[in-house]
Order: sequence, then structure tokens, then C-alpha cells
Amino acid sequence: MSKSNLTRRGLIKTSAIAGAGVALPTIFTASSAAAFTNEPTGGSVTLGFNVPQTGPYADEGADELRAYELAVEHLNGGGDGGMMNTFSSKALQGNGIMGKKVEYVTGDTQTKSDAARASAKSMIEKDGAIMITGGSSSGVAVAVQGLCQEAGVIFMAGLTHSNDTTGKDKKANGFRHFFNAYMSGAALAPVLQSLYGSDRKAYHLTADYTWGWTQEESIVASTESLGWETVNTVKTPLAATDFSSYIAPVLNSGADVLVLNHYGGNMVNSLTNAVQFGLRDKQVNGKNFEIVVPLYSRLMARGAGENVKGIHGSTNWHWSLTDDASKAFVKSFGEKYGFPPSQAAHTCYCQTLLYADAVTRAGSFNPCAVAEALEGFEFDGLGNGKTLYRAEDHQCFKDVLVVRGKENPTSEFDLLEVVEVTPAAQVTYPPDHPMFAGGELGACNPGA
Repeated sequence: MSKSNLTRRGLIKTSAIAGAGVALPTIFTASSAAAFTNEPTGGSVTLGFNVPQTGPYADEGADELRAYELAVEHLNGGGDGGMMNTFSSKALQGNGIMGKKVEYVTGDTQTKSDAARASAKSMIEKDGAIMITGGSSSGVAVAVQGLCQEAGVIFMAGLTHSNDTTGKDKKANGFRHFFNAYMSGAALAPVLQSLYGSDRKAYHLTADYTWGWTQEESIVASTESLGWETVNTVKTPLAATDFSSYIAPVLNSGADVLVLNHYGGNMVNSLTNAVQFGLRDKQVNGKNFEIVVPLYSRLMARGAGENVKGIHGSTNWHWSLTDDASKAFVKSFGEKYGFPPSQAAHTCYCQTLLYADAVTRAGSFNPCAVAEALEGFEFDGLGNGKTLYRAEDHQCFKDVLVVRGKENPTSEFDLLEVVEVTPAAQVTYPPDHPMFAGGELGACNPGA
């Protein structure tokens, strides 16, 4: 690696940066002589798991924590090793990370950006966390990613689906394994056209924050390009629990499709209200009324029960996949917890392994060395097929699943079935795509 590249990545300091007159932000806890924030000096290293333990996405957060705990167990040499055995990179040896035992601290994001930032800040300043990961809200992810950029630690995003996370709000210290709203639209639209035709009128109910906005934008663009008409788009508060007042106007709108750009408890409640209003039994414009849930999860399907039958959506990963990596993860998770993992659990487990692997391959915990190891990294063996961590925006590109609610589930976990595996090439877009414009990746910040 050249000296100029080392300087760009923050691996060495220029005299201007290292000068005694430069005041570091108060968030930095390492001494001014340290090479980077929270450089581990003992026999252990601390990771920060920041998840929604309360709020509308608490179910996702609970499963994320389970996955993080399993990943730590495997990294430290416990259990059966899970996807460490199938991962194409063979750097990890089950001896922690570079011989240091992995420890962790947890925080509750409350699905609120301010709470999530405060939690992450505490883990960095008080607990010495060298990497922060987690979250089930894109608003939270964007906020914490910005904080980690300021603090000089790596942020390995958990469940965040907004285009903005690796679009206008992308940061050099942040990385996303989860797919995004554009990818959902690119995967779903052809399937919806095949099922329901090109002459459709759609009404959107949308969670009123960054994820909902970009999910709506993506589905509108992808369906309109195939001939659908968008009748109306209505924003709903993230804190809403009763969507009856939002469902009623759909009945008189002329729409024959309702798109629920909702996630977690919001989707469970809005879909339940839609079914209670009889939308699934209606015919409009000579067609059966349809409901679409662009971003699906097994946990949401369980919460919505019978109402999900036959409803299509997209997902990042599903426990029924039969590749060796997915089977290994499902086995490890199931033996530890007694039930299969969610997509949130999968992406959080993967992010933990990917971080540990990047540190090991780089031979350093310095966040800029880790970033260098992740940028442009191609791998396999973590589910979803061959995957690229693109250097230009730190977004993973991999296969995307289109799923639907099963008509005849065999258990409370067997609620979704994969109807199409959309290849990565179909959901890949150029880094300068208009939906992702407006932000610069910037330079990695090693912190102190």
C-alpha cells in the first residue's frame, strides 16, 4: 500500500493533523498518542450491539441480539462454528479476533435516532467499543453511522433498507450488508407484473421516515415503469398502532392494489386493519384487490398470522434456503434458541463475521485498515450467493428473494415461501444512480 493511500485512509497522520494545536471532539476517549479510537491493548476487544429492545421493531432487535451472541460464541471458538465453516474467506480461526477474546456491550435504540446515538456514544466513550453494529430502522442507522464517522469507529449496519444509508447519507466508516429499497423494487416489479398485469392502480401507505420515503419512491418508479398508475401516497407516523383512518380512504380511491410501505409492528397492524376492512375480498376495476408488502420478514409474518397468506414481498434472506451456508446458520441458531433465525438475525451475524474477517485480513483494528479490507471485497458462503461489498458506496450486492405468505403453513415458523431468487445482476445499479445521489463517501476517520 502506498504512502499516499495510507494517508488518505488515515493510517498515518500528516503533520497538520497531528499538530498539537488540533482539538479533538470530546467523544474520543483514546489518548492523543493513540493510533486510533479505542485501540485494544489487552487480551480482549469490545464490540457494541445497538438494537431496538423496545418500540415497534423490538422483535427484530431481540433476534439481532441472539445472532450477535451466536457470532461472538463462534468467533471465540465455541459451538459448531456456523458459517465460519462455509465462509469463502478462511482468515478466522475461532481464537477471537487476532487472538483477542471478543466481548460485547448492548444498548437500546428504542427505534429513535437520538436514543440510538446516545447509546452508541456511551458504548464508544464508556465501554471502549471499537465497532458499533445493529439497528432495525434506517433513521437510526443513518444517525449512528454519522456518529461513528465522527468518533472514528467502524459501523456495520444491521437491518436498514433505506436507499439513503448507502446513498446521500453514506459514510466512509459505515458498511451495509442488508439490501435496499431500490433492490426490492427491482426484484418485485417483474413478479407483480406477471401476477397482476400492467394495468393496475396503486395506493401507498408509507412510514414517515427515510426508509418509508425511499421504499415508496422505489416501488412507485419500478411499477410505473411497467404501466401501473399511482393513485395516492399517504405518509403514516412510525408510532401509529391503528391504521383504520388511513385504510378507509383506500375504499373510495379507485385503487386496486394497496402497497404497505410498513415494517415490523407497523406492517402487522396496517395489514390487519386492511383485512378487517375487507380489502382482500373486494373487486375493483374488474380485478381482485391485492395487497403488497415490499419488505417482508418471518417475524412480521408471524405477527400478522393468517393475513399474510398469498401476499407478496421481498426479503434479504430466508431460513428455508438450501445452500450450505444457510443450512449451517439455521442449524447453529436453531440448536441454540429452538427456532429458525430471521433475516435480521442473518444480516447481523454476517456483519459481525465480516468485520472480524476484515480486521484479521488487514492485520489491524485500525478502522481505516478495516475499511480498506472491506472495500471491493468479494465473498461467498454466507448465504445469498456470491456477494460484493462495493467500494464506491459500501453497499453489498447479492441475490434478493421474492416471497409470499404460505397458504398452508406447517408451523408458526413456516409462513413464507420463496417464489423467486432474483440474481444480483438484476438489482445492481450504478453508484451515481439518481436515487442514491447527493452525498459523498468522504474519507475514513481513524479517530484519536
